[in-house]
Amino acid sequence: MTEYERWLHAGLDDPDLTEELKKIQDQPDEINDRFYRNLEFGTGGLRGVIGAGTNRMNVYTVCKATQGLANYLNKHGKSPSVAIAYDSRIKSDVFAKQSAAVLAANGIKAHIYPWLSPTPTLSYAVRFLKCDAGICITASHNPAKYNGYKAYGSDGCQIALEMADEVLAEINSLDIFTDVKRMDFDEGLKSGMISFIKDEVIDSFLFEVMKQSVLPAKCDGLKIVYTPLNGTGRVCVTRIMKMIGIENVTVVPEQEFPDGNFTTCPFPNPEIKEALQKGLDLSAKVQPDLLVATDPDCDRCGIAVNQHGEFVLMSGNEVGVLLLDFIARNRVLNGSMPKNPVAVSTIVSTDMAAAVAAEYGIDFVRVLTGFKYIGDQIGLLEEKGEADRYIFGFEESYGYLSGSYVRDKDAVDASMLICQMAYDYKQKGLTLVDAMDALYKKYGYFENDLLSFNFEGEDGMNRMNQIMDTLRSHAPEEIAGYEVIGWSDYEASQRCDGGKKSEITLPKSNVLEYRLGNGSKLIVRPSGTEPKIKVYLSGKGDDKAASMEIIEKLRSAAPKLLGI
Repeated sequence: MTEYERWLHAGLDDPDLTEELKKIQDQPDEINDRFYRNLEFGTGGLRGVIGAGTNRMNVYTVCKATQGLANYLNKHGKSPSVAIAYDSRIKSDVFAKQSAAVLAANGIKAHIYPWLSPTPTLSYAVRFLKCDAGICITASHNPAKYNGYKAYGSDGCQIALEMADEVLAEINSLDIFTDVKRMDFDEGLKSGMISFIKDEVIDSFLFEVMKQSVLPAKCDGLKIVYTPLNGTGRVCVTRIMKMIGIENVTVVPEQEFPDGNFTTCPFPNPEIKEALQKGLDLSAKVQPDLLVATDPDCDRCGIAVNQHGEFVLMSGNEVGVLLLDFIARNRVLNGSMPKNPVAVSTIVSTDMAAAVAAEYGIDFVRVLTGFKYIGDQIGLLEEKGEADRYIFGFEESYGYLSGSYVRDKDAVDASMLICQMAYDYKQKGLTLVDAMDALYKKYGYFENDLLSFNFEGEDGMNRMNQIMDTLRSHAPEEIAGYEVIGWSDYEASQRCDGGKKSEITLPKSNVLEYRLGNGSKLIVRPSGTEPKIKVYLSGKGDDKAASMEIIEKLRSAAPKLLGI
């Protein structure tokens, strides 16, 4: 309440915040939710609901975070610089410009895109401009009420844990009103401390994406319906499609241009069918070969395939496996497969990828959830002068990257490769659904599913912690009638198989994995960006029906396992 009163009477720059605070004067629960904690800053930066308070995304929490980053940079180097990008969300442009103003006031050169831009172009700009850090204002695929702040290191990858901890310590030492330096944005432009990123950076980015092409032929005759889901993807994705020879692209009109309210897709996530409904409706009329959708910050890509007039949604795991096989097969055919190739995926993504990698002699690396860990693997290869060994990385949540030019998932690259893959199979009289069925028959029927359980507010956060603590103290002996034969606790860095314990060498993470006697597994992980616990299900059977039966049993057992 003390902090609430301080904000209420502080004379805030943003009148929206003061008005919001006045409206909740007689609502103690609302006040508590906004002020019971500071919005958490970690390796993913900040993400939260837009509004007034220390537990909300607003100019004050954003500027405090940027001041912490500025303090860190000034302690670790001379004349640092930072690249900044932002998406189509509410107040994204305001947060981006205010971040630039804070950096400039601290003697740090800020390079900011003059228009909304995909997240991968931020990762690219950091490296292209040789910056010491990057900031991307985005909440990715979250609902409209959210916004976020991603911090990047000089390698173009989201900041590592050590840097995040140091920046957090700087943030925690600051008073949100009195310790933050800011100058007028226009003054920063005049002084040269703030500058707009030029078109050449985007041109260079698209040139690097084109270098990831694995087909020499143009994709003549491929028909596409595309939706950027009211986000940042329209310009870059349609340009790359044209560059690979696709002329017949119909953009979903209701979702073509930026709209932070996401009026036609309240959950602008290409993993969710409802987000693609406008695209599916248009596809039913246009009958393209493929519907392609990118999320608001254009780092995730989802598709629906025209299977004899019906449009079939494909999962992130399926597209990831298809792309790994497509890239490997064509790089072998055209002689561009490197010696000792490397592919990377996450612990929650399908085990089928390991089988495909083995077929092509690819070194397959598993990392923690979050594309930054895939980016870290590229960086390790680059340090050894072996970045060319990396051929592909993906995560089940629709994130893909086939080159080392950025250190984050890239839906521009993914859109290009998916379209090329669809064209390649079309020449053989096959769809991507047909291609996936062939891979299932070859490698086995791997089915995967994801369950999400929401826990809003302070009580929800406490409940999530309680669930994870209970699972650790009372480990299940069976799940859905299947014996638990092994488990991994990534927080304790410990694995147990057949009663024998061993160390996990990955960074610590609040994740629990249970391996079952029938070859299936279940993983429990609190989201790092949303107030929810995610449960990842994996089943492998003799055929699709058997695999789905296992998944259904695991779905039914998950709530009981969590105690909800």
